[in-house]
Amino acid sequence: MNILGISCHYHDAAATLIRDGGIVAAAEEERFTRRKHDPAFPENAVAFCLKQGGLDIGEVDALAFYEKPLIKFERLLTQHVQHFPRSFMVFQRAMPSWLTEKLRVRKLFKKKLGYRGDVFFLEHHLSHAAGAFYPSPFDEAAVLTVDGVGEWTTAAMGMGRGTQLELHKEIRFPHSIGLLYSTVTAYLGFSVNNSEYKVMGLSAYGDKNPVSNPYYTKLKQVIDLKPDGSFQLDMSYFDYEFAERMPSKKLCDHLGGSPRKPEDPVTSRHENIAAAVQIITEEAVIAMLRQLHRTTQCPNVVLSGGVALNSVGNGKILSQTDFQNVWIQPNAGDGGSSMGTALYVHHALFNNPRQIASPNHTLHHPYLGPSFSSDEVESFLRGQNIVHHRFPSREKLLDETANLIQSGKVVGWFQGRMEWGPRSLGARSILANPCDPNMRDILNLKVKHREIFRPFAPSVCVEDAPKYFECDDPVPLPTDFMLMVYPVRPEWREKLPAVTHVDGSGRLQTVRRETNALYYDLIKTFGGLSGVPMLVNTSFNIRGEPIVCTPEQAYRCMMGTGIDCLVMEDFIIHRGENMKDTWDSESVAKD
Repeated sequence: MNILGISCHYHDAAATLIRDGGIVAAAEEERFTRRKHDPAFPENAVAFCLKQGGLDIGEVDALAFYEKPLIKFERLLTQHVQHFPRSFMVFQRAMPSWLTEKLRVRKLFKKKLGYRGDVFFLEHHLSHAAGAFYPSPFDEAAVLTVDGVGEWTTAAMGMGRGTQLELHKEIRFPHSIGLLYSTVTAYLGFSVNNSEYKVMGLSAYGDKNPVSNPYYTKLKQVIDLKPDGSFQLDMSYFDYEFAERMPSKKLCDHLGGSPRKPEDPVTSRHENIAAAVQIITEEAVIAMLRQLHRTTQCPNVVLSGGVALNSVGNGKILSQTDFQNVWIQPNAGDGGSSMGTALYVHHALFNNPRQIASPNHTLHHPYLGPSFSSDEVESFLRGQNIVHHRFPSREKLLDETANLIQSGKVVGWFQGRMEWGPRSLGARSILANPCDPNMRDILNLKVKHREIFRPFAPSVCVEDAPKYFECDDPVPLPTDFMLMVYPVRPEWREKLPAVTHVDGSGRLQTVRRETNALYYDLIKTFGGLSGVPMLVNTSFNIRGEPIVCTPEQAYRCMMGTGIDCLVMEDFIIHRGENMKDTWDSESVAKD
């Protein structure tokens, strides 16, 4: 049975194809259109999934959509009535897209895809929950989903057993931890539904002590958090129910003045506000998890929803709750719900058994996107007259790449199938030497063109992680997806300046040879040269762009930045040998 899952219309549109419960392909629309967080109907992602599966649309047995548009529209109408006339302008602007697309999803499937079969609509948080439970390695698991808002739900608890999944408790809009975090994100001058991770990174610079950080006390007045994890927001501090802005004037005054403009400098006040909202978010999620364990007594927990991408909080789950095992959907935002909705239809509605031992049924790795053969890469390079060097020997390719990194070069790494989710995990990555004290500034200023306060992640082989990090033992699987932050061991912090954040932490990616042998062996080869088997790993893109997908995008990105060389399948391309090329950063942005 072939089932296609789709999410779209708000942000991070995506498609997933499963066959008999096995995950065949999954990708976000942004990787094809080059529009970051593209919300549009994922025609390109669907086309890729069908091609990867060797199918045409007529061979799809069922199509699953990640939420229920009519219920979401009900919320929009309710908001408008409750807050009229203040809500009129937002309501008026929203109506055209609802009447032409968002309420006509079935017609879109026919028009865009030519699909005329069965369509299943799941509630938003059930799709999140399914995306966390069914691909997990657990036959039974407690489930927590936390995001901005679905139809009405903003957080939900539940339990998965075998093929069945139920959500038994929820928190409803307008009360939302995700929207609280997004409101502070907007106040701090960053873009909502895009830059919450910047606030997480900035929080490390602030005062993490609730007693001495005055903004913690101020933000605690905004939320009434109960010991069981339930909470209510004081909505007088928020305008998002009826306006396109999120913080109200009352919240701005409460936090000390007008919101920061994007071009304004970041001050210690902004750092402390970021730290305060991070602390409160962690308190809320941990309280929910503790209550979830009390009610389920299950040793396993799975998480999804946008808040589950908060890797700083994730690193504290096992140490601060009674859960023994945790698994997090690597694409925990709305994109990952395309996977959840397809798997729910297959298992819960059609009652097909799970096959946890099968590598295609359990999501052990994120490499589910497009790939390009060495012949395809060579055809591109030759067609564009790009100077390149081929290394038919795997060992020589690894040796040369490790030597380049050891010598201080910044390397674009383009190998195999593209990653699923927002993290580059050794398929579309920019790599560098973690021991180089200048590398963080080089990457931020010359390559990524981004804020100087943002940290870079370390990639380390899983068995080496405890030597360098104060991490859980055994190392949980979410670290493979770069979803957990741990302290760097004090004796290594000065030796690893490029990946040690200001607070001594690192957003860890562990690598297992069975899931990415080439990347694993590169890390080990580099370790043989440097004495430290670890690499800086950051996403292969520049600020404001999606991660690269194709050889052309990878080459353009290198030529428009300070990346020194590109390792693409069997080939190494040096930027300096191709400087006569006319591609520049402007052409990258237009790609």
